[in-house]
Amino acid sequence: MGRIKSALIKRTARTLLKEENNFSEDFNKNKPLLGKKMPSKSLRNKIAGYITRIKRNEKAKREKQQASA
Repeated sequence: MGRIKSALIKRTARTLLKEENNFSEDFNKNKPLLGKKMPSKSLRNKIAGYITRIKRNEKAKREKQQASA
């Protein structure tokens, strides 16, 4: 079982994904992109991790659709 993310984390991540599309599937690349926008390091890491998870899920979904087509 994984950890449950708060609504703040999810809402912020989705908003950032709509505004910028520079994020990747690598957590260590997403952290600096958030940089000084976040008020705390722990919040930045949680949001970067959630964005990473969303990107990986999107890639897996695309690959699954391509394989079935």
